[in-house]
Amino acid sequence: MIMNPSAIKKIVMDGHSLTLESFVAVARFGAKVELADSAIEAMKKSRALADKIAAEGRVAYGITTGFGEFQKVAVPKEMSNQLSTNLILSHCTAAGDPYAPEISRGMMLLRANALCGGVSGVRPLLVEMLVEMLNKGVTPIIPEKGSLGSSGDLAPLAHMTLPMLGKGEAWYDGVRMSGAEAMAKAGIKTLDTLVSKEGLGMTNGTCAMTSVGALALYDTICAAQLGDVIASLSFEGLTAQRSAFDPRVHEVRGQKGQMLVAANMRKLLDGSEIIDKAQGDRVQDAYALRCVPQLHGACRDALEFVKEKVEIELNAVTDNPLMFLDDEAVISGGNFHGEPMALPFDFLGIAASELADSSERRTERMVNAALSNGLTPFLTTQAGVNSGFMIVQYAAASMVSENKVYAHPASVDSIPSSANQEDIVSMGTTAARKARMILKNTQDVLADELMTACQAIDIRRRVGTHGNGITPLHQAIYDHVREKVAFYEIDREIWPDIRACEEMIRSGELLEIVKKFIPDFE
Repeated sequence: MIMNPSAIKKIVMDGHSLTLESFVAVARFGAKVELADSAIEAMKKSRALADKIAAEGRVAYGITTGFGEFQKVAVPKEMSNQLSTNLILSHCTAAGDPYAPEISRGMMLLRANALCGGVSGVRPLLVEMLVEMLNKGVTPIIPEKGSLGSSGDLAPLAHMTLPMLGKGEAWYDGVRMSGAEAMAKAGIKTLDTLVSKEGLGMTNGTCAMTSVGALALYDTICAAQLGDVIASLSFEGLTAQRSAFDPRVHEVRGQKGQMLVAANMRKLLDGSEIIDKAQGDRVQDAYALRCVPQLHGACRDALEFVKEKVEIELNAVTDNPLMFLDDEAVISGGNFHGEPMALPFDFLGIAASELADSSERRTERMVNAALSNGLTPFLTTQAGVNSGFMIVQYAAASMVSENKVYAHPASVDSIPSSANQEDIVSMGTTAARKARMILKNTQDVLADELMTACQAIDIRRRVGTHGNGITPLHQAIYDHVREKVAFYEIDREIWPDIRACEEMIRSGELLEIVKKFIPDFE
C-alpha cells in the first residue's frame, strides 16, 4: 500500500514503536514528538543506576574508564563529567557537505528513541532536549563523511550533540548559525556539561547510517511503485504484449515480489485500447518489457527485506555499555556495530540500481526506431534537423553506468581503528550514503522514461495504427505531465522539461494520482 507519512502529525515516542512511516513523518514532514511517560520512568531508573556505579567507583567502561583503547585508563570520579563532555569535543571530526536537515532530524529522533529504552544510563533531560529541538526546529549541522559505522556513528553524532552544549552549528528557521544562537532563538537552555556515561550515550549508535538509509529506503519504495506505473506507460507507447502478466505464469514460480508486480501491471494496463489492439502483434517482447515482474519484483523482495531490518533498527538500543536494572549489570557489548545495517543498505543500493537499469532499457527501445515497433526515430516529427529524445537516453545511460560504480558493496571493506581495539568495522554509513546517491540517479532515470513515454504515446497516436485510447490512470498522468511539459514538436531547450519530471518523481504527486484510480496499489 502507498504510505502517507505526511498525514501523520504527531507521534508518541516510547523506544519501541517507530515505523518507517512515522520516522519519515518526523524527519521529513515535521510531525511533532511527544515522550511516553513509560520512557521517562525507564530513563530515570537507568540514570539512578549510573549515578550509583559512578559514586561507588566500580570499573565500568565509559563511566569510570576512558574510551576505546583508553578503556585501560581509570578516570577519577571528579573527572567523569569532563570525560563525557570531552568525548563530544574530541569526536566532532566529520568532513564534507552537511547532511540534509531531514537526515539530521532523523538522527536526533533515532538517538532519542534508543535512549528511551532505559538501559543507557542518561538523564531524561537529554532526550527531552532532543525532542524540544525537533519540535522547535533546531537542526544540528552534521557533515556527512567521517564514520566507520562502528563504534557507531561517532563523528556525526558528536556534531549532533554540539548544539546541546551551546557549540557547533545548526539551522533555525532555515538559517545557518552557531549552535548557541540557534538554541537561544528557540528558547532552549543549553547544557554546561554532560555527566558520566552521557558522552557514550549520545555518540555510540547507528543513528546516522539508519537515518540516511531509512529515508533512502522510503524513497526507493516510492520509486519502485512508480517504476511499475511508468513501465506501464512505456508499454502503451511500445504496443507491448500483456500476456506475460498472466497470473498463472507467476504463480508457478511463487516469488512474492514478482506476483505483486504482475498484478500491478494487469491493473495498470486494464482498459487500454492501444494495448488491446496490439495483442498478437508478436509472440513475445524483449526482457525490459516482458520481464518487468521478474525484474521489478526481485527489487520489491529486496526492499521488503531491507524494510524489515530497518524497522528493527529504528527501535534498537545501539550504544555501549548497557545497564540492566535487575542485577545492576553493566555489560560491554557491540550493539553499536553497523554490520546489521551495512549489508541491507548495500542491498538497497543494488535494488535501486536495478530499477534504473530496466527503466533505461525501455527508454532506449522507445527512441530506437529499430526496436520501437513503429515509432519515429528518437520520437521526432522532423528527423535530421531535430535530435528529439536522442540525448535523453544518453543521459539516462550515463546515470545507470554511474550507479554500477556506486553499487560496489561498502560492507566488504574494513579498516582498523583505535589502536586495533576496533579492528573490524562495518562501513555501514558509507553503504547508506551510496544507496542514497544511487536512488537519486534512479529517480532521474525514471523521470527520463516518464517524459519519453508521454512523447511515445503522442507519436503512437499520430501513427494511428492502434487507436488513441490509453487507460484512465495513464491519461491522468499524461495530462499531469503535459501541464508542465509540452509535446516535443521541434528541438527546444529540454532541460526544464526534465527538471519538471524529476520534481514529479520526487514530490509524491504521481503516486497520489495512482491512489485515486487504484486505491489498493502496492
